[in-house]
Amino acid sequence: MPKNKGKGGKNRRRGKNENEQKRELQFKEEGQEYAQVLRMLGNGRLEASCFDGEKRLCHISGRLRKKEWINSGDIILIQLRDYQNDKADVILRYNVDEARNLKTYGELPETARINETDAFDDVEDIPFEFVAEDDIDIDTL
Repeated sequence: MPKNKGKGGKNRRRGKNENEQKRELQFKEEGQEYAQVLRMLGNGRLEASCFDGEKRLCHISGRLRKKEWINSGDIILIQLRDYQNDKADVILRYNVDEARNLKTYGELPETARINETDAFDDVEDIPFEFVAEDDIDIDTL
């Protein structure tokens, strides 16, 4: 058996991911829609709230599955299906700068929350009161 003389394996040989270059902003076309990820379901699927007012079950395509990490709250571009209105396919994930540019161009509605991972609007902080009583001795508890 040959002796291993290098450091690391396949991941080390592959090198660092250097795809931080600027890419051209891609707008939606016929049969496509912008959406915000509500939650990840696993197995390459997610639930997204489209900006046309519908919730859809989306499938992440194979070229995006291991190269782009999609989290809840991200803005994505989806391809609508002709035969199923409640399902779609994810084409592209926009980073924060691209999503801001889409919002300034008027492609996204003003109510779109871009840089927030919490997608639920109805959750509020629960207030509570803490009353400190001086006459309680901790050692007697």
